[in-house]
Amino acid sequence: MKQSRNKAYFYLIIVTLIWGAASYVIKVTLQGIAPLPFLTYRFFISSLIALPMLFVYRKHLKNIAKNFFLVFIYGFITTTFALGILFLGLDKTTVIDSAIISAVDPLMIAVAGVLFLKERVTSKEKLGMAIAFTGILITVVEPVLSNGFNTFKFEGNLLILGYLAIMAIASVILKKLVRRDVDPLTLTNVAFLIGFFILLPFTLSQLSFNQLADKIVTLAFNFQLGVFYMAILSGTIAYTLWVKAQKSIEISEAGLFTYLIPIFSAPLGIVLLNEKLTAAMIIGAAFVLFGVIIAERK
Repeated sequence: MKQSRNKAYFYLIIVTLIWGAASYVIKVTLQGIAPLPFLTYRFFISSLIALPMLFVYRKHLKNIAKNFFLVFIYGFITTTFALGILFLGLDKTTVIDSAIISAVDPLMIAVAGVLFLKERVTSKEKLGMAIAFTGILITVVEPVLSNGFNTFKFEGNLLILGYLAIMAIASVILKKLVRRDVDPLTLTNVAFLIGFFILLPFTLSQLSFNQLADKIVTLAFNFQLGVFYMAILSGTIAYTLWVKAQKSIEISEAGLFTYLIPIFSAPLGIVLLNEKLTAAMIIGAAFVLFGVIIAERK
C-alpha cells in the first residue's frame, strides 16, 4: 500500500511540474500564434492521440453514451470555453499574476461543492477561504492600484479568475459523472475530441482552411514545441498520470498538490520573462498563502 501511495505522489509531482510550466509555455507560444488557431491545433493533436486510447478503453464508452449530454457540457466547458478564456487572459496579464490567482483553485472548487453539491465546510475553512479570496481581490485589482491604470492587465486578471470559476463548475460536473461510473480518463479523451470539433468551425469562420494550414505549417519550431507541450505533456500525459494517482490516494489529498503549481510557475515568469513583483502582488500573495494554510491546516 505504501509503495502505491509513493508512486501516486511521484505521478502528482510530475503533473505539478508540467502544469506549473504550462502558463509560461502558453504565454510564450501566444507570441507566435493567436489563441483560436493555437487551441484548435492543440486539440487536433490531442484528438489524434485520444482516438486510439478510446479504442483501447472502448468498454468505458457505454457509460459515456448514457450520460452524453452531461459529457458534452463538460467537454465544452473544459476545452472551448475555459481554455479559451485562460489563453485570452494569459495574453493580457503576467504569469506571476496568474500564479497567485490560481492558488485558490482548490478553494473555489470547495465553494462550488457547497453551492451545487450541498457539501459542508467548517468554520475554519470558511475563514481561510475569506482571507484567501481577499488576497485574490488585491491581486486582481493590482493593475488599478499601481501607477497608471493598466486596463489590459486588469482584464487579463479578471479572465484568469473567470477561468478558475468555470473550472470549479466543471469539477462539480466531473463529480456527478464519476458518481455515475464514468471513467475519468475516457471522459478526458472524449472532451479533447469535443473541444476540437467545436473549435474548428469557429476558427474556420475567422480563417480559411488554407490560411489555418499555412499558419500551422509555417509556425516556428519553438512555437511548435509549445503547442505539442500543451497537447501531449500538459494534456494527455498529465491527465493520465493524474487519474492513475487518484486510484491510490484520496481525491482531496491529490487536490492539495495543485497548491504547488504556482510555486513552480511564478519563478518562470520572474526569471525567464523578466516580470516584476509589485507591493500589491506580494500583499495579495501573502493573504492567499495565509488563507490557504488556515483552510487546509488539517
